[in-house]
Amino acid sequence: KMTQQMRDLQLAHARKPPGPSSPNAAKRLYRNLSGKFRVNYTSFDEGSLVGRGEKEKLRKSYLFQSNAALFEAVELQDLDRVQEMLKHYSPEELDLNTPNSEGLLPLDIAIMTNNTPIARALLQAGAKESPHFVSLESRSLHLSTLVREAEQRVNELMAQVVNEAPNADCSEKEKQLKAWEWRFRLYKRMKAGFEHARVPDAPSSVHLSVASSSSLQVTFWEPLSVNSAVVTKYKVEWSCSPTFTPLLGEAVIDKLKDLHFTIQGLVSGTAYHIRVSAYNMKGWGPPQVSMPPFAIPSNWREYDGRAPRRRGQAEALDHLLGQVKTVHQHCICHEPCKNQPQSRKHSVSKSLKHLFHPGSKFLKTLKRGLYLAAIFYKDDNILVTHEDQIPVVEIDDTYSCLLMQDFLWLTKVSCMWDEILWLRQCVTVSQSSCSCILQTRFKMLLAISQMQGLLGIQDLGQVFFEPIKDKQGNILIITLKEVKTNQTFESVRWVPICKLQTSRKSVSSPEEPTALDTLLISVQDKLAYHQRSSHALSAGLYLGYLKLCSAVDQIRVLVPEQLPNILCHVKIRSNPNISREEWEWLQKMASMEEPLPTEPEADRSQNPLFQELQVGIKELMTLVNIPLQEAKDFRLYSQEVLDFGDQVSFLLLLPPSDDVCTAPGQNNPYTPRSGFLTLPLQIFELGEER
Repeated sequence: KMTQQMRDLQLAHARKPPGPSSPNAAKRLYRNLSGKFRVNYTSFDEGSLVGRGEKEKLRKSYLFQSNAALFEAVELQDLDRVQEMLKHYSPEELDLNTPNSEGLLPLDIAIMTNNTPIARALLQAGAKESPHFVSLESRSLHLSTLVREAEQRVNELMAQVVNEAPNADCSEKEKQLKAWEWRFRLYKRMKAGFEHARVPDAPSSVHLSVASSSSLQVTFWEPLSVNSAVVTKYKVEWSCSPTFTPLLGEAVIDKLKDLHFTIQGLVSGTAYHIRVSAYNMKGWGPPQVSMPPFAIPSNWREYDGRAPRRRGQAEALDHLLGQVKTVHQHCICHEPCKNQPQSRKHSVSKSLKHLFHPGSKFLKTLKRGLYLAAIFYKDDNILVTHEDQIPVVEIDDTYSCLLMQDFLWLTKVSCMWDEILWLRQCVTVSQSSCSCILQTRFKMLLAISQMQGLLGIQDLGQVFFEPIKDKQGNILIITLKEVKTNQTFESVRWVPICKLQTSRKSVSSPEEPTALDTLLISVQDKLAYHQRSSHALSAGLYLGYLKLCSAVDQIRVLVPEQLPNILCHVKIRSNPNISREEWEWLQKMASMEEPLPTEPEADRSQNPLFQELQVGIKELMTLVNIPLQEAKDFRLYSQEVLDFGDQVSFLLLLPPSDDVCTAPGQNNPYTPRSGFLTLPLQIFELGEER
């Protein structure tokens, strides 16, 4: 019999016995499990157990309890309990895809009782159907056998209860009778659910897009019908023929967290037809053809054979730096390098304990000059010196104003903290006779070296985009670095930021705060900026807005506060690739100088990119507070698509030529709403690279 075959198979694989056989027993087990199982066996110390054998026995005991409790929660149709277990325990801890002694998995019970919410929760967690049901007939036979055996057991127990006199054994048999009656009703409900189910309808929609010159992306949605059983997997098929004869390939998707699939290894320039069908316990349903019905793998670069802009740039810069170092290798300025290893070792060995050494060279107060402050933070704590001060060193005490070019030069130096000693020695050879600009930059390198030596850390992090200035003539340049590792530092105390702010005694008036006071007041804003500037965009195609404004000594670019390393933008779609056909359409629109698509047009309603741009432009104009009618004079940058890696790409929206960059004193009629800031262009470029 089918049931006997199942049980023989379970015994051959040393499967465990069934769990509690009644609802009350299941509830008791689950209550016990919620307290016991959370004390995971991995938290026990080796010394607290007699040996590995006992530890393994304890592990199997917890796994058995979790698996049995999950089965009972599914049988009781307790969605909250199932979701809680799936949230707290991994599929391995729950033994999610291990059949019970009846050859059933939790997902089998959920779909045959037509409990769609529980079935979907199990599918999201990676649950599978039992592999033993190889056909509809085998499933039907197995369910009939379970119903018949449960009914037989109920009849046997009922006869025993009726014929026996009331005693302790009779009371136990009554409990068994109730449990088997409950299980008999469960099996009948499962059998009825299977018999009344039908194959699923076709997926409600299938969207096809070009992912690259050798791949297509298929996105699909589950069938709309609610009368069939739960869909447990999908099949994607592709062919060069609209009749799908012959098939070139197919893929079965049983991980249903995201309903999409990328077909790889296709031939560029070849048209492929796609269709998708759904599966449930009654079999495969009819296929749904994609929209559009076919697509051709391609990339916008194929339009004119253009190579990626950044290909080989990093390698070329490394090679150039190596050549420069080789030229300066035997220069007299590098004679002190012979002592470098010893001094560096001495500096590193002292590590951060200099922060608490009474003779440290960190400054407590500022005296009209140029200074460097280093902020290291972890969670809500900040690193301070022995005097509870943010580490500050002097750059130049005779420097009354900071030229923007010197500051921007320092931000570029921050990309090569490891080369500070080498750079400093290169400048030393001629600094006595050079201009004051080179002398200032040499002093900057000297201050950086001093900070690195005192902290015992080379990487000082990212330079904040704007120095702090006060009315006393002080200028404070700030570097920011987040410490993410669990690295421990000798004799170092992390101080909560709020405590540092409240405990510091200000030496200035509220009307004219010093640069250090201003730093403490605004330190949380600066940390927030630093964290946001390292965030990355999710994969997709974006529409960006380029707006510049110029000053006497710099050009600044408009960026959102929440993501200051990226232009103002909206996401157009999740697929970052622009196909050759889409790029040809954009080029045609640019050559004809057609207005941007801000209003619907019937003859273009079938162009997906047109519709996506239409929605994106409206969102972007609202974001930057520009009336939609003004967007008709805007234009798309048609020279290239800006690719940031393989997963993020940008189309640029440009104002009219005269308005791309606002000149000093020029009125900007459309001021963006709050949530934006302007960064120096060079700072923005560095942040984009990071």
